[in-house]
Amino acid sequence: MIVVLSQGCAANFGDGEKIARLLSKKSEVTFTFPEPTNATKNAANFENAASPADCHTEKPEAFYLNVCTVKGNSGALKLLRKAASTYPNVPIYITGCAPKDFREEAIRAVPKVQFTTLSELEKEQQLGYDSGNAIQDRTRYKKSDENFARHRNVLRESPFVGIVNIEEGCLDACAFCSTHLVKGRLHSYAPNAIVDQVQSLVDDGCLEIQLTGQDCACYGFDIGTNLAELTQRILTHVNGNYRIRLGMGNPRHVLGYQEALLDCFTDERIYKFIHIPVQSGSENVLKAMNRRHTAQDYITLANEFNKRFSKFTLSTDLIVGYPGESAEDFNDTLNILKETRPTVCNITRFVARPNTVAARLEASAAAVPDNVKHERSAILAEAFQKIALENNSNWIGDECTVVTEKPGYRSGTTIARNMAYRPVALQGSFPAGTTLRVRITDAEPFALLAEPIA
Repeated sequence: MIVVLSQGCAANFGDGEKIARLLSKKSEVTFTFPEPTNATKNAANFENAASPADCHTEKPEAFYLNVCTVKGNSGALKLLRKAASTYPNVPIYITGCAPKDFREEAIRAVPKVQFTTLSELEKEQQLGYDSGNAIQDRTRYKKSDENFARHRNVLRESPFVGIVNIEEGCLDACAFCSTHLVKGRLHSYAPNAIVDQVQSLVDDGCLEIQLTGQDCACYGFDIGTNLAELTQRILTHVNGNYRIRLGMGNPRHVLGYQEALLDCFTDERIYKFIHIPVQSGSENVLKAMNRRHTAQDYITLANEFNKRFSKFTLSTDLIVGYPGESAEDFNDTLNILKETRPTVCNITRFVARPNTVAARLEASAAAVPDNVKHERSAILAEAFQKIALENNSNWIGDECTVVTEKPGYRSGTTIARNMAYRPVALQGSFPAGTTLRVRITDAEPFALLAEPIA
């Protein structure tokens, strides 16, 4: 058994599933950390056990840790140490967003750790196709053909969610970001291959298709197309019961085809959800970040989506404590939050990534003290949760169709998603992939509460 564990964004999870499919050619693969039982938590006892049965768990052949270091190295290092301490003699391979500074820390923590990439694994397997993500040519097979059938039932973390990586890299060089140092410049996948993949996943039972990448908004700029054209192509050519969730896109790119993208959302097969990260409401900070959009660009997009579609789910990201951020700059960020009223907001205290422009700023007198970062993030979080609760409260009393996703965090509950991709908590246990008609009975900042309609 090989263990593949992913962190971070949907694009990274998509790569993790590709890795799992490659490795499944030689062994069984799991996406879950194999926890020893209480009697065998001691790593030495596990190593000395006569057989896996003595431990009531299977010792992995290897770990593949598909890490994320966007917000720092601590999460990835914690996962590495857990794998190494629980199974000390099991090989560990690291892939994903692993810049130079993380690699150095990882080797210090676990000297025997090895590094690889998805491309290297594909070469090792010597596959003639991308095992699941820039898909088989469907003209080669008929559905009744044995070869086609063999490519069905594709290995995924969820049988009902298909992650489709539509591009890698980006067209930006944000001062705080280390991802572009790893992923490089934009490389978009061919539209026809993406359409083939989506149809294959829908045929395989996927109810949700996630189009993802480092920056979906610049998809196609290198091959003469864009995200709106790709989305319309999928809607035109892919038949079946599914909904598409569009991945993160930077504001400046979306502005170039804003109307065409808005038109896509009129189709009920598109979740009424968009993730447009603004990062700051201050023009001064945005310039220091080299974000290449203005606060007004984001406001324009947010207002258009909110005006065009009722109960639309707007998601954004905000960074507080960026080097040089003044009290006035922070107030601009607080104001943009209140004006655009997102229902999802990732609030992050600035952490310098080595070898970035922002790291050099952080080392200068421009650094914002940690206590100020904490204070500002707390103010933002409080304001955001108030807005999110008000947004979600607008759903109370509505009836809507949801698709169940996973067990809830509270015992005896199930999490589902509605047409705006908002999490809906249901009392009771329902199998994943179940379509239900529900009535919204209450709301919290991070979820709607509902009961099934008999």
